[in-house]
Amino acid sequence: QVQLVESGGGLVQPGGSLRLSCAASGNTFSMYVMGWYRQAPGKERELVATITTGGTTNYVDSVKGRFTIFRDNTKNTVYLQMNSLKPEDTAVYSCNARRTALSRVYDYWGQGTQVTVSS
Repeated sequence: QVQLVESGGGLVQPGGSLRLSCAASGNTFSMYVMGWYRQAPGKERELVATITTGGTTNYVDSVKGRFTIFRDNTKNTVYLQMNSLKPEDTAVYSCNARRTALSRVYDYWGQGTQVTVSS
């Protein structure tokens, strides 16, 4: 069982920056593909960014060049650096940890943190 706790959300003006953090429990963090998802009111949850165990990253087109996902396996933490924020980035951002072992999928979610971009 892995517990994920997000932090770093808040209210920011357009063009501003925020850094989200997701701290994981246990000692298997490095084995998980980590992802950040977001869900805006009335919309479906959207994958924002992922980072593999080897450090390969992937982003949804709408955040490329503005957001950066990175991980620190020594701290069991994954981060999402968000720059040049836009009002359309407003959403609840959730952290996900996922791995497959012996045909079993291990999939965990954090509780989410609110990001509001508004003047």
